[in-house]
Amino acid sequence: MKRAGQIVLFRFPQTDLEQGKLRPALLLARLPGAYDDWLICMISSQIRHGLAGFDDIIQESDSDFAESGLKTTSVVRIGRLAVVSGEILLGAIGQISSERLIRIRKRLAEWLLEGLEQV
Repeated sequence: MKRAGQIVLFRFPQTDLEQGKLRPALLLARLPGAYDDWLICMISSQIRHGLAGFDDIIQESDSDFAESGLKTTSVVRIGRLAVVSGEILLGAIGQISSERLIRIRKRLAEWLLEGLEQV
């Protein structure tokens, strides 16, 4: 059973819509409604791509790293989002702590709300 905070495997598309490679993604939330659709964000081991103060780094020394199922320190790319059907997710490899999930959701919400101020 899928739940927010799980790390799953998914072929995350490139920005040009070309099929990407299999990589971990974080389940942020199930969308409301009758469908099994999920808001997810990409996770990458390429730490240099992380945006300081926005993206979230999961380090090997973090208390929830072992549960994450990740192989190395990785960055949760909060701005790399997709909505996908739960049917195409390739299974959970782990999960993050509820504290980290809350922090990531807050950063995403704050970023979206900042955009309203500019309209």
